[in-house]
Amino acid sequence: MKMTKFQGTFTAVFEKHGKWYAAYVEEIPGVNTQGRTLAEARRNLKEALQLVFEVNKSLSKQRGARTALREPIQISA
Repeated sequence: MKMTKFQGTFTAVFEKHGKWYAAYVEEIPGVNTQGRTLAEARRNLKEALQLVFEVNKSLSKQRGARTALREPIQISA
């Protein structure tokens, strides 16, 4: 699968559990992973986030895309 590049900044949370690191993106439910090292957990989390974006984009194109309205949205903290 060719991955589209998405840009944005999100909050990655890493928690050590025994010899493993659990990781998730605070702002997007369902983006989580693990790794034996912190570096591996970081890599895996970036990939998981990218894959969620890709799957959501693909699914939205499959579901009645002819009538769907798409537009950019920005939020500020």
